[in-house]
Parts: sequence; C-alpha cells; structure tokens
Amino acid sequence: MLVPQAHIVLSNRQRKVRLKLAALREFAKKAQTECLKLPRQGQGVLLDLPEVSVVLVSDKRIAAIHAEFMDAPDPTDVITFQHGEIVISVETAKRQARAYQTSIEHELRLYLVHGLLHLSGYNDKTAKGSAEMKRLQEGIVRRLADR
Repeated sequence: MLVPQAHIVLSNRQRKVRLKLAALREFAKKAQTECLKLPRQGQGVLLDLPEVSVVLVSDKRIAAIHAEFMDAPDPTDVITFQHGEIVISVETAKRQARAYQTSIEHELRLYLVHGLLHLSGYNDKTAKGSAEMKRLQEGIVRRLADR
C-alpha cells in the first residue's frame, strides 16, 4: 500500500556555511519514507501534512525563534513546529560535527530525522522518549547512508 507523502521543501536561509543542498533534499525524501513506516505516535501529523518545510538558518536566527516560542534565548540544533516546519541551525551542526568527529552532513541528517520523528508524534521530553528518538534517528541515518 502506498502511503501519501508530504512535499518536502528545503530552504537555505543562512550564508555562513556552504552546503550540498541537492543531496540533503534527496536524503529528506528518503528519511520521510522511513519515518512513515514507523508506528504513528500520539499527536503525529506527518501523514496528514501536504508539505514539510525544512529551513536551514544561522545560530542567531534559531536563537530568536527559540526565545520567541520556547522562552530559551540560546541557539539550539533543531526546532519542529507541528504545522510542518523544521528549523535547523547549520552553525550548531558545524560545531557538533567537530565535537563528535562527524561531518556537517551527518549532523544535518540527524536533525532532519529528529524533526520528522517529532512530526510523527515522537517526543523527547522524557529520558525514555529521548533514548528512543536517538535510537530511531541514528538507525535511519545509518540505514540510508548504507544505500
């Protein structure tokens, strides 16, 4: 049975880091397919969305969004809105890639899958939920890297 998929729109709204956007767009489509295979959790909306917007921003921009919507004035890696928008900080991904000795592409993929999991209803507000999301996102990124 074919599952309808939201159209994924990827927008680069930062200028500090050069990115391979075509590869990230392709990954996003495949990651969405993987997330749609998972059991829908709670208030998951991914299946119902006509479009998912992934916006790549600077630390300054994500800090402003974080302050406005979550009352935390510092940069973060990814913020997901249930109307289908995933906002990702490219600068944070670059820092984390250095810290974890991975690549910026790997970090961006993790953040993108993390956002898609939130849209699927997964929640990381508890230790158990956080551990499950980490396991799922790492598994999806690993599986898609092997293809």
